[in-house]
Amino acid sequence: MKKNIENQNKTDHFICSDKADSLERRSDLSLFSFYFIFHILLFIVIVGLGVVADLETKNWVFQKIGMPGTYRFIEEPELSGIYWLWQDVLGFQTSLNQGALFGMGQGQILWLTFISFVFLIGILVWVIHSAWKSRFLIVTLGLIVAGIIGNLYDRLGLHGLLWDNAEPVYAVRDWILVMLGSFPWPNFNIADSMLVCGAILLAFYSFFMSDTVAQTPDCCPTNKISKK
Repeated sequence: MKKNIENQNKTDHFICSDKADSLERRSDLSLFSFYFIFHILLFIVIVGLGVVADLETKNWVFQKIGMPGTYRFIEEPELSGIYWLWQDVLGFQTSLNQGALFGMGQGQILWLTFISFVFLIGILVWVIHSAWKSRFLIVTLGLIVAGIIGNLYDRLGLHGLLWDNAEPVYAVRDWILVMLGSFPWPNFNIADSMLVCGAILLAFYSFFMSDTVAQTPDCCPTNKISKK
């Protein structure tokens, strides 16, 4: 009699495991079909809006103020190279950065372009493979990718700017000026802002957020039966 009960418990356990696996597979398929598409679309929208915002603001400011060192004194002498939103605190001033964030790696265009492509491909693979499971992470990586694309667009010279000698400009267009007292913070743009915010959010995610662990449903009270 005891052996029959144990055999029955084992059979019930196997049936329960099969049902749990089946339910888990269906759940994963359901999550994949809905949340994957939704989060990928969310990622694309964030990247698209970020890139458009970055490129359009760069175009507008450079058209209004002009190239660095050749400001539009005659047409708009009140600009004087800087358009102040808050006098001596916050304003617009064009500059061209042939390096990375904060001017690091000046002149290393090919190397910085290569690194940008590597990071871009790596993040896209991450998004498709696993990052889509977290909406917070999708938003974070969307900001980072938008920042990379915005500055990569400039490094490739796609903005069409030319130096005085008619050579193409392979440099990032910066235009936001922030004064820290009498010290000017290095000029930056919206792409830089998205990169910094994305990096901070990614660090927050790494330190304070963890993936949720799927719980297997307890469909069969085998333990209770075996104890009897």
